[in-house]
Amino acid sequence: MTATLQSRTVVHKFISGLEEPTPILMTVRELHHGGIERDVTKIAMEIDRSRFEPHVASYRAGGMRFEELRRAGVPILHLPLSSLKSPSTVSVAMRMRRYVREHGIRLVHAYDSSAVFVLPIARALRVPAVLSSTLGNRNLMDRRTRRQVRWTDKIVDAVVVNCEAMRRHMIDDEHISSARIELCYNGVDSAQFYPAAARKPAPVANASFVVGAVCVLRPEKALDLLQEAFAWVRHLKPGMKLLIVGSGPELPRLEANSRRLGLQDDCIFVPATPLVPQFLRAIDIFVLCSHSEAFSNGLLEAMACGCAVVGSRVGGTPELIGNDERGLLFQPGDVHDLAAKLVLLIGNEQRRRQFGALGAEFARRELSIEIAAGRMAEIYETVLRRKRAS
Repeated sequence: MTATLQSRTVVHKFISGLEEPTPILMTVRELHHGGIERDVTKIAMEIDRSRFEPHVASYRAGGMRFEELRRAGVPILHLPLSSLKSPSTVSVAMRMRRYVREHGIRLVHAYDSSAVFVLPIARALRVPAVLSSTLGNRNLMDRRTRRQVRWTDKIVDAVVVNCEAMRRHMIDDEHISSARIELCYNGVDSAQFYPAAARKPAPVANASFVVGAVCVLRPEKALDLLQEAFAWVRHLKPGMKLLIVGSGPELPRLEANSRRLGLQDDCIFVPATPLVPQFLRAIDIFVLCSHSEAFSNGLLEAMACGCAVVGSRVGGTPELIGNDERGLLFQPGDVHDLAAKLVLLIGNEQRRRQFGALGAEFARRELSIEIAAGRMAEIYETVLRRKRAS
């Protein structure tokens, strides 16, 4: 530990009045391959252990992120809840009660709709600090879940958002006071995601050029739009491929759309994989064409790997790309605009390289996981300090 980091730790302990790390519990519905699951995992693994002792709770045992946390030695509480109406709800609540008391949990942070179950229990147990997160537009929730999550807004000490667009969404649409909102941008692990020359993975090993996306295959990602735009531009480079990495409910529809567009030989689907950096380094142009987005981990990781990026002008994507500073923006849902942006970059290698270099530097300098974990620690300490003062 450097002298600077040592002094910073001493200052934090002095300010917070804590001599031992504070036990905290972060909750999420599952720990598999989604963006929120990735956020929880990264913070739990990177947060300063001299200040906090992280625990993670999930409704489901197992999954990609579950294994990462287990290997990192982060304690995981399994809360096997299938429904709030399930006969097992009371026994699951008692399991959480025992865990919170046994480990002396001082702060509970629900990263998704797990808030509906865990936060009332945390309040009943008089856990000093209770937080929730809004990491995506609530319009994507079904009406019942949105109503339930809105109720939890009334009992939390703070709502954490991951971009300015989500902060505005909470103020303008959900009517949350700005004083109760805390902003913490997502962070990227620059030890894994960085530019590097490497062989292309087997599925695209023979491709002359790769346009790609990495995400969970859900309707709001609008990947059919990317397929249509690719069908219009693929003639520009013989041997060009479209690579879609991810798993999710949209896969059958996207495969059918690929056949409809005559792309079955040029559109490559790869299931969710821990080898994301290798696939990102094989992509020449990364596209995020969502019609709803907060602050995309996939886009951030693509930039960190040096991809030239194109994103729809929604949510926090303009905050990440800038005003055509580190990539190009197109109007959401506009296949003509997306295709035009692809044409521009496919034919201009110098601009692709420039965007890739600027994006990688921005991600490394401004949006590292160390910065995000440090910011989240500040939020936790601020909320705890307010609670002690009150």
